[in-house]
Amino acid sequence: MKRNRRVKIVATIGPASSSSKVIERLFECGADVFRINMSHTSPEHLRELTDIIRDIEARQGHPVGILADLQGPKLRIGEFEGDEVTLIEGQVFDLVSDDTPGTSRQVHLPHPEIIAAVEPGAALLVNDGKIRLRVKERSKDVVRTVVEVGGALSARKGVNLPDTIVPVSAMTDKDRIDLEAACEVGADWIALSFVQRPEDILEARKLSHGRAALMAKIEKPSALQHLTEILELADGIMVARGDLGVELPLEQVPGRQKQITRAARSLGKPVVVATQMLESMIQSPVPTRAEVSDVATAVFEGADAIMLSAESAVGDYPDEAILMMDKIAREVERDLHYESIIHAQRAEPEATSADAISAAARTVADTLNLAAIVCYTGSGTTGMRASRERPGRPIIALTPNPGTGRRLALVWGLHCVLTRDAQSLEDMVDRACRIAFQEGFADPGQRIIITAGVPLGTPGATNLLRIAFVGEDGAGAL
Repeated sequence: MKRNRRVKIVATIGPASSSSKVIERLFECGADVFRINMSHTSPEHLRELTDIIRDIEARQGHPVGILADLQGPKLRIGEFEGDEVTLIEGQVFDLVSDDTPGTSRQVHLPHPEIIAAVEPGAALLVNDGKIRLRVKERSKDVVRTVVEVGGALSARKGVNLPDTIVPVSAMTDKDRIDLEAACEVGADWIALSFVQRPEDILEARKLSHGRAALMAKIEKPSALQHLTEILELADGIMVARGDLGVELPLEQVPGRQKQITRAARSLGKPVVVATQMLESMIQSPVPTRAEVSDVATAVFEGADAIMLSAESAVGDYPDEAILMMDKIAREVERDLHYESIIHAQRAEPEATSADAISAAARTVADTLNLAAIVCYTGSGTTGMRASRERPGRPIIALTPNPGTGRRLALVWGLHCVLTRDAQSLEDMVDRACRIAFQEGFADPGQRIIITAGVPLGTPGATNLLRIAFVGEDGAGAL
């Protein structure tokens, strides 16, 4: 199974795509990782979907990643006496601790932590930002606001606080149950919603005990203020543009997307760009030109993965959406300007032998126009370092660990193959050449470059660089 692109595709599973037949078709169309939204998935259904994906993985003979996306704390207003009320610009509207059904003058806010945290002058956004309130004053039980943008408002709509850090954990009781369930079924990545502070990552780290990689979803302005610290603690990052576009002025989102993508790339952490990438394909077999440009921008920036949400979960054309993403990505990666754009952001290697070897492998492979870079990786660190270089040659990541192969399925440019650890240097070269040949990356007579650690099988000890010829039968020779 050889993808003709380096950026990866994440597809969300939902009512339109939860059967084994459809999920396998999505994989064949180009999905590398499947996202399971725990907002709409019970632990029991999570296990069913995981079993389906693992069966498909076995049939296809290629690692497939699973991303369990936790719901996070949902802040919502209470109920109204009728179906809805209408708020008028300039009027006073109170958010109160009293749970009496609301009116056009006030509504219950079942989150005392919000009432305690907001300050006069802060903005409150309700119903995905359609209603904008400005805090006038606050007491123990009431937040008095002035309506800046009015309109119809019904019960249980979400509340966003772009100017306020709410002192609540990024994980609810439901999230803790779902995280444990995801770890038990062997999910490869767990996405944490509404991360505000580095401490949110630490809490999830304690609960996961290293059983899954952690991805921080950046969707709040407060997370941007702590981006460097969050990046250092998380295993990956998602640019969650839905809520980020509610809490930030929309015109700032593209710049923030570039900021997050480049910061993640500089640290060698995988970055996923998500939300509304091909939104019109929920109901249309073709996207808009603006959506095509949006996907292309993420690919040009060197994002590790681009994600489909509702398009594949509830859309009428999930197959077509993945095929369209695949076509856009392949076209961008063939563009004459692609290499210069993506390489302009390349980070300097760290002062370690492993980083130096990875940088050297990229330079040698590009200079000599080698067929592929083959890296032996047990924990995945060597594969991630190779990807960080964004080489112009394909990268084949060889690992004996199924979990490593599945996690690396999300990472830019890595074609993961499960194989036993090499037993000797000769076996290492021969195995790398044969796999490069069998997987369709190298023809007889071409050369590949191999990185590994000696002693063989030692995690994180990348210290070896070899160039090898692929023989007539795929066998290797120095």
